[in-house]
Amino acid sequence: MIKPLFLKMIGDETGVSVTEFGLIAPVVATMLLGTMNVGHSLYMRTVLDGAIQDIARDSSLEDGGVLAKQEIIDDRITTQVKRLNKSANVNIRRRYYRNFTNANDATAEDFTDTNEDGTCNSNEPYVDANLNGTWDDDGGDAGQGGAQDVSIVTVTVSYKRPFPMAGLIGLSNDVTVAASTVLANQPYGDQAVYGEAITGNCNAN
Repeated sequence: MIKPLFLKMIGDETGVSVTEFGLIAPVVATMLLGTMNVGHSLYMRTVLDGAIQDIARDSSLEDGGVLAKQEIIDDRITTQVKRLNKSANVNIRRRYYRNFTNANDATAEDFTDTNEDGTCNSNEPYVDANLNGTWDDDGGDAGQGGAQDVSIVTVTVSYKRPFPMAGLIGLSNDVTVAASTVLANQPYGDQAVYGEAITGNCNAN
């Protein structure tokens, strides 16, 4: 009696499909959510690339150097980003230079590195070439600049992945996407001329 029942159970395939589905479903779900995560990041990057070109174009116009106008422009890109991820942190940074060569080189202002740590600090003397009262490690100045100045706009977006599956394969659930562009401000006037460079001292750290 026991033996025929055992033989009958061997050939019974009832529930096989459910068991197979239970085994492969987690793998398929993980792959699907992972693909959606990658797709979301790529779409975020595409939106960011398009938005930053719009920002740079509008910022380079005659009124682009006006702080109120910059805030309107920045709010516009922030709104676009937050449509994709409401909790995203959007940071917009502007640096301007006298010409494209200076922007490309991004060379730090000269200073005397008395403690040989590679950074201007501890009241070390430096040459304030752009007269902004601070040592600039990229030689630029904060803001959009004025007529004919070359501006670099960088937008950095940080957010949590919409589907936190990356941790399952040892990756971070935090995503950072950045885009930047360089553009010369329209020649709506004469480019400002810096006065004679002065010597300053970096703050003690």
